[in-house]
Amino acid sequence: MSELKPCKVCNFTRQQSYGLVVPSLDQLKIKGSESLGFSPSTAVSVVLEDDGTIVEDEAYFLCLPTNTKFMLLHEKETWAPQRRIDGGTAWMTRESVNFESDVVDSSISGIEPWFYLAQQLKNDLASIILMSEADLQTLVDVPCLELASALGFLESKVLNLQDTLQRVLDRREEERQSKELLQLFLTAVERADSQEAEPRNDGSGDVDVTDGLEVDSASGFMSRTLMVLKGKTSPETRLSNEELQMVVNKGARAMEQVLGWDSERTLALLQACKEQLSKRLQQVQAMQSLSSHTQQQASTQPSDKSQATQAKRSK
Repeated sequence: MSELKPCKVCNFTRQQSYGLVVPSLDQLKIKGSESLGFSPSTAVSVVLEDDGTIVEDEAYFLCLPTNTKFMLLHEKETWAPQRRIDGGTAWMTRESVNFESDVVDSSISGIEPWFYLAQQLKNDLASIILMSEADLQTLVDVPCLELASALGFLESKVLNLQDTLQRVLDRREEERQSKELLQLFLTAVERADSQEAEPRNDGSGDVDVTDGLEVDSASGFMSRTLMVLKGKTSPETRLSNEELQMVVNKGARAMEQVLGWDSERTLALLQACKEQLSKRLQQVQAMQSLSSHTQQQASTQPSDKSQATQAKRSK
């Protein structure tokens, strides 16, 4: 009788994994199929889980180390490497998540992409800070009842969780906009310095041209502006200064017709855009004031030194 070999088996989605002790490759197929719920009449092939190497030779199977992990595949299934979602950090592997059979379908096509993010969040809420903005937005857009079912949380807790995810998104957007404003300010300062150093050319245009933004001929709004206004939460935080000014200039009536909203919702959005534009203007003015103060201090230092030198000479 062959020596018993401890090993592990999983299905091709890696959602189910079992430990077995078998004496042969044929017994691995039989016991593995039973554990994974395969039909006894279904033919299966065996591959190494980590690299997809096909295991058909009995001698090769016996030479493999103990606790080697195998993947059992149906006829139409093929091996694939572990799926990882790049959110700025390597995501957890699927087999480390405990999936319940009444939640997950037996085929990968029946699983929504957000489900794996939800399981990651369920295992470690702190993983929010490592998720990409696309992942966060995906979880925010999931219907509350479905997310609550996947997480095993109460609906009220999931509502609070989605609100937290939205605040994280908004904060990241504000940080990015602050960086953009600072970069614009520094660019403007450099441009002003270069204009002072060089003679001004007559006829130079002062009108800013926005590149790469198509304008909807029917509404007059930029296509990106319409997409953000209709599809994003807190759209005023996601628009550029030029886009905010365009929305404000168009007014409530034009926006009602374009967006198909009622007057109350449209006026609320318009007010939010005005407040956001005012907030950004205040930030720019604060940076300009800081720069002006810094320049004044720098200009007074040479004069103070010259006065001190003249006082020494007079003595």
